[in-house]
This record gives sequence, structure tokens and C-alpha cells, in this order.
Amino acid sequence: MLSSTPSLTIDAGYHDRAQCPVVFTLSEALPQGSYALRAKDGTELPLQALSPTTYAYVEPLLAKGEKREYQIVAVNVPQANHVIIELDTENALKIERDGELITRYVFGGVKARPYFYPVLAPEGVPVTRAYPMVPDDPNEEHDHPHHRSIWIAYGEVNDTDNWSEEKGHGHTEHRAFDFVESGAVCGRFQAQSVWTSAQHKPVLDESLTVTVWNTSAPIRLLDYEIRLTANYGDVHFGDTKEGGILSVRVASALDVPRTGTITNSYNGINEGDTWGKAAHWCDYSGVVQGQEVGITVCDHPHSFRYPTHWHVRNYGLMTANPFGYSYYTNKVKNGAHDLKSGETLLFRYRMILHRGDVHTAKVNAHYLNFAATPTIKIH
Repeated sequence: MLSSTPSLTIDAGYHDRAQCPVVFTLSEALPQGSYALRAKDGTELPLQALSPTTYAYVEPLLAKGEKREYQIVAVNVPQANHVIIELDTENALKIERDGELITRYVFGGVKARPYFYPVLAPEGVPVTRAYPMVPDDPNEEHDHPHHRSIWIAYGEVNDTDNWSEEKGHGHTEHRAFDFVESGAVCGRFQAQSVWTSAQHKPVLDESLTVTVWNTSAPIRLLDYEIRLTANYGDVHFGDTKEGGILSVRVASALDVPRTGTITNSYNGINEGDTWGKAAHWCDYSGVVQGQEVGITVCDHPHSFRYPTHWHVRNYGLMTANPFGYSYYTNKVKNGAHDLKSGETLLFRYRMILHRGDVHTAKVNAHYLNFAATPTIKIH
């Protein structure tokens, strides 16, 4: 355990950093207590322990090329929790920031698999579709009932369809939460689930860790770490377009035939430029309830087959699918993958819920905060 509190220097590098989550590791744990980061001008930022030696904070603003030094200081009054994650009902977690709902994770009483709904951009604007959770919503398209807001699934896993809700579909069955934490810097939870056949025979284990950062308007940031482990024998992921590891069905107002625009990291626009293409991120933006909003999913360099390919449609579907190569390449490539018993696939994504379009929200800058983080030096 460290006898004195260290300092650290953050280096923005070649990019501006705004509302940038930063995670760093100390050589030893700090003494038990509450801590903050104090800049030379006296400004203090909340500091949160993620493990005995791993800590996180949100850097509010640092210009490219700029460096800033912070001292880790003990604080007598614990930092207030800004991101609250708690059970809302026996079947759902509620996730809020300073009393404003961001989303709910619905894990129990589900037809096929857990999902996140509603999903709200700043000022409470919904960016995902209400149907079929609200079956008679007149403002939403009523197709593909398995497109439940935000969900994790795939359509060909050991010949099991764990994507649709058609007859014979597979299931993702919630087992337990390893932790559910609120905090001043972030709120987190880790859920353990089992993917099963239609007969509820286990196929693989899913470990989902979600981190919701304490960022203010115009953005909200949610990080997803998904680990799929073959604990019941070998697992075959087939080559199909019917599926995606992290999937979004946007609010129907954001569909391209209404107000929406799809944009990817290569500035591809709408389905013709983006469907089946590999890209570092993909975004859907448009107008909902009179406000310009959007939702972005960013892939991380540590993810399997980064950068992922995107199964993204003008009608409102956006999903990261790293397996459907034959569909994307007219059968030039095959994306099937065999996961051997005991092995794990890792996927990491950052979701940005934003006001404005992809440019005013500075989506690419937030992607770089995720994939090309600022450097930290501990003194």
C-alpha cells in the first residue's frame, strides 16, 4: 500500500480531449478512503477506484499538445454519486445520472434475451425504438419484433438462432450480477448470462460489463465489454448477416426515410455506403421530438476482428457483425469462426448518445478518446 499519494501527468497527444474518460493503474493500492485529483490551479476532479489499484476520472477539457499535472489528494467528505445504478424492479436495473434516466437493463421476464430500454439522449430524448415494448406506439414502425432497442445476440451459434424470436429461437438467460456499483465518476455493473438452445441447453457463457460515465450534455457515454466463453464445448459461429454482437434499433423518427442519416468513420453515408463495410464507428442521427440527436457505436482495437463490419439498414437497424463476410463480399470471404472449448472472444464498444449531428457532436473525437487514449505518467 502506498504511504504517500502520487501525482500524475496527462498528455493529450495529437488530439483535443473533451469529457474524456481516463483509466490508470498505480503500482500499489491507496490507503482506504476517498480521493480526488487536484490541479495546480486548485481545481478538483472526482477520482473513483475500479479495483484496488485501478482508478478512473473524466478529463473535462485538454487541448491537443497540452499536458496537465494532478496530485492525488485525500478528501474528508466522500464524493457524491452522480451515476446511480440500482434495481428498479425485480427484472430491471435503472441507470440515472443526477436524477435523469439514461436507460434500463431489462434482464428478467424477457421472451428471448435481455435488452436496454428506454435509451435516452441528453434532455430525455429517446434514440431507440419503443416497439415491441410499447406494442401500440403509433410513431414507431412495427416490424422485426426481436429488434428490442439495444441487445446482444447472434443468429447462428452451434446451429442455434439466438437472434430472432421466431419458433425454435435460442435464449440468453440471466444468471447473476457480479457487481452493481454507483459512483462519482461512473456507474458499473457486470452480468453473467448463458446462451442456450431452444431446449435451454447451454451453448456458451456471456459476461457483460457496462460502464456509464459521468459526462454532461451534449453527450452520454456507455462502455460495453462483452466476453463470450466456450464453457460447454466448442462453439461454431456461422457466417450469416442475421445477427450482431451489439445491436441497435433506432427510434423510427431516425430512420433514413424520415429524418435520419447513417454515417461511418470513413464518411460513408446511408445503407449503400455503410452496409457490410468495416468501419471504426457507425452513427445514426436525425430529429426526434423536434431535437437533433443521434447514437453512435464505436469499436475498440481490442475487439475480435476490429474494425468490425456493420449490418446497418436505412430502416433503422445498426449492428456490429464480425462474422457475416460472405454476405458482405459476395462470397469472396467466409466469416465463420470456431471457438474452441475454454476460449473466449472479447468485444469492446463505446456507445455515444448525443445531441446534434455526427459533426457537431464531434463523434470522431470521442472515438479517439476511446481507441487512442491520452497518455498518463505516474510520478
